[in-house]
Amino acid sequence: MSSLRNAIQRRAHKERPQPESRKKFGLLEKHKDYIVRAKAFHQKEETIRKLKEKASFRNPDEFYFKMINSKTVDGIHRPKPEANKYTEEELMLLKTKDMGYILQGIQSEKKKIEKLSSMLHELDNKRPNKHVYFAEDREEVKEIQSRIEQKSSSLGLDNIPSRIKRKTASSYRELEERKQRVQKLEKLYADMALQKELKKPGRKRKLREDEIENQTSRPVYKWRAQRKR
Repeated sequence: MSSLRNAIQRRAHKERPQPESRKKFGLLEKHKDYIVRAKAFHQKEETIRKLKEKASFRNPDEFYFKMINSKTVDGIHRPKPEANKYTEEELMLLKTKDMGYILQGIQSEKKKIEKLSSMLHELDNKRPNKHVYFAEDREEVKEIQSRIEQKSSSLGLDNIPSRIKRKTASSYRELEERKQRVQKLEKLYADMALQKELKKPGRKRKLREDEIENQTSRPVYKWRAQRKR
């Protein structure tokens, strides 16, 4: 009987809107709005209660190093900037590891570019037609030429399915993106290699534009020759 009672369609009772005389007070709060507001209020109340309890049990002799190693900026605890804890040798080793990781990424991208280029090579370069036709007169030559043109037009790009066209276009876009990524990684690798060389001991100076033989947009340094013992 309960299932039959629930099957009967009942009227959906809606909450009344704000009366016309009270429109100046804004929207009338519904029960669902009250639930959200009550949950937020009780949550804040519980947070304040826990903080009060934590403060009441606090040990006045309690000490943490964070108390002196951090400061409050706009109500937010921020740690004090600490000096570099790594030596020059350790920093050089870290830079070498980073350069090795970037070089590995460059080699991986180049392999993928080579694989994609070999796949798309057949679409770019059509195989030359080496078929030899023999004709007895000019009429037969014209007939063979028209037949070849008709065959080549039927095998054009217009007859390629749209799915393959979309896949080919996507592959070309991927190839271009990978080439750009390799260029960025190579530039980053060159910058890191330059910074690593500049960290090494020895007198050096930056060359002027008129001293550079092969003009380039990147800075060029020259190290003073040292006699090796």
